[in-house]
Amino acid sequence: QVQLVESGGGLVQAGGSLRLSCTASGHTFSNLIMGWFRQAPGKEREFVAVSRSLLSRTYADSVKGRFTISRDNAKNTIYLQMNSLKPEDTAVYYCASSTTWATMTRQSDYNAWGQGTQVTVSS
Repeated sequence: QVQLVESGGGLVQAGGSLRLSCTASGHTFSNLIMGWFRQAPGKEREFVAVSRSLLSRTYADSVKGRFTISRDNAKNTIYLQMNSLKPEDTAVYYCASSTTWATMTRQSDYNAWGQGTQVTVSS
């Protein structure tokens, strides 16, 4: 069973940067498809980015050009580098994993989730 642990959230001013990390255990990491989702207060959880492999990445339009997803298979860790943060990026960010390929932009595509880490962007 895959276990995911996120870290790196916090409070940052608009225009600033944060890097989130998610470390996985319980499965061969290089075989995992790893994604990031976020959920703002009063809103549904939404797709942010996915790393299907070292070279295959997809981003939500709202974060394209500002966020970068990357993975270090040797460390069983995936990262989300967030630059030019905006107040509307404020949310709890969740790491998720899957062992099967799909569109990977839906929550139902994933079968393991982390506990979430809070990101707050002040204006």
